[in-house]
Amino acid sequence: MTNSPTDPLQMRASCPEDLLAFVPVAIGFTPSESVVMLTVDGTRPFHARIDLPGDECDVREVVEALLRPARVHRLRRVVFVVYADNTLVADETAWSLHATFTEHAIDVLDVLRVHDDHYFAVLPGRPATAYDGVSFDVGSHPFAAQSVFGGRVTHASRQALADTIAHDAAGAEAVSSTLTGSAPLTAEQLRRVVHEHADAPCPPSPELVGALALSLTQGSLRDEAWRWLTRSRAREHLGFWSDIVRRTPLALVPGPAAVLALTAWLAGEGALAWCAVDRAREVDPAHSLAQLVADLLMSATPPETWSQMVAPVEGVA
Repeated sequence: MTNSPTDPLQMRASCPEDLLAFVPVAIGFTPSESVVMLTVDGTRPFHARIDLPGDECDVREVVEALLRPARVHRLRRVVFVVYADNTLVADETAWSLHATFTEHAIDVLDVLRVHDDHYFAVLPGRPATAYDGVSFDVGSHPFAAQSVFGGRVTHASRQALADTIAHDAAGAEAVSSTLTGSAPLTAEQLRRVVHEHADAPCPPSPELVGALALSLTQGSLRDEAWRWLTRSRAREHLGFWSDIVRRTPLALVPGPAAVLALTAWLAGEGALAWCAVDRAREVDPAHSLAQLVADLLMSATPPETWSQMVAPVEGVA
């Protein structure tokens, strides 16, 4: 499941086209074969995306995955958008979401099914034309321009987002050639490397990437890469850690990928955080820091709680 904080750009939706234009802005990419939940209120409003089930037998699992955080955060009103080519599974999912959330006193304001640049009404009482399909274009919607001016990047798909941290074979080979005889950094050296290079215009050298990746195989050193982070600084570190993940040899990628995942979550980039978790788990399915971030994402834990979870190192911004 991908989740994100309530959008700070103050986009107010008043029609289905507005909702559909808001979805890519909220989750960071244009979804497909997905269920998106947009929240309207609650103790900590959030938005979530989960893969559409492969068949009707898996619908209940998807519904429960969305219901759990909704109940934890005491949501009272939600909107669902189901992106699907398979009408049968999409409709079963839509109606199951409506029935289950209603049973738990959560008002489902609307459910839309999206296919081939058309949206279809699901709930009764909508205009007759909405059940036949209404074409829409999110690219020309004012929300898209507002998102760009607000500094948000919306990717064409989840895969396009995942590609931003995909393995760079040539870069990783250059790093691998530096690892013979290399030793982990000290805790002080690791902190200095991150501080000095996170905002630097030039990427770190292969030697430095190798030493950093090697250091992050050790839990205590890995903690030095993130435990002092604050929300205000997290976004500034995304580019740095994304570059490290791309160029790290596959065997060493879980450490940097997990640190990127935590940094992305802290910056409010839930979709990127999930992509980084996936990269870490491809090599080490049981990686502890990757699991921690996965738990934060699955429970829709907001980044605002960070200060309560870990005290930043004194004197470090």
